[in-house]
This record gives sequence, C-alpha cells and structure tokens, in this order.
Amino acid sequence: MQTELHIPSDLKFLTVVERWLLDSLQLELGDTVDWSRQSNRLRLALVEAYSNVVRHAHREQSHIPVLLRLELRDRELALEIWDRGTGYDLDTYMPPKPDQKQEGGYGWLIMNRLMDRVEYKLRVNGQNCLKLEANLPAKAAAE
Repeated sequence: MQTELHIPSDLKFLTVVERWLLDSLQLELGDTVDWSRQSNRLRLALVEAYSNVVRHAHREQSHIPVLLRLELRDRELALEIWDRGTGYDLDTYMPPKPDQKQEGGYGWLIMNRLMDRVEYKLRVNGQNCLKLEANLPAKAAAE
C-alpha cells in the first residue's frame, strides 16, 4: 500500500495528519496489530517530525505544503516527510545531556528511540526528506 498527503504547514492540521497515518494503517492491517501499543509510538514520532517542519523548516509559512508519503509492505512501514526549508545539518547535532538543561535537540533523539530506523536526506531536488521506518509486529495471540 502506498498513499500520500499534501497538507499546509500549519499545526492546526496536526490531528488530520495523525488520523491520516493511523487510519491508513488500520485500514490495511485491521486488528492484526496491537494499536494500543503502536499508535502512541507512531503518533509521537509523526507529531515531532511534522511540527519540526512547520516551526523550523517552513517557519510558520502555511502556504508551503508538506508532503507525507506512506508505504506499507507486509508489516514494514516507511513514512517520508518532505519539506522545502533550508534543511538541517546533522553534523552539527548535539544530543541532549541529562545533566544540562537544553531547550532543543530532543526531537531527533525521540524519533530515533521510537522508530526502527531514521534517515534524513538534505536537499534532494530542492527538498529535504525525513524517513521514518518501523516494523509493526503482529498482535500476540490471546492467552
């Protein structure tokens, strides 16, 4: 299954983005997945990625669309978030240290903890692409 969503860069569309992802996956996989466990994981990673695009890449310019592309093969999910911002140089990323108060930098850490794989491509045909990948395990059989 493949689907995509073009949506304005505006946080008021956050619920639409979440519903699009979760509803698309639930239509394909039905009740074979433990959604009570997986939906929070996916929702948090997506919210972090989309809100970063809105706030940082597009700088609250809602007229610049965000492209979300979802691919599901068996239980392997690949979600791409495309933006038209200047991009982020991961070489400058400094992970937060527990003993120091740091205002930013947690998003990359959160996404990497929640997803099986996170990849960022800077300036691909004038856009940037954040790719989030995860395996959605089958629901355990009732005991």
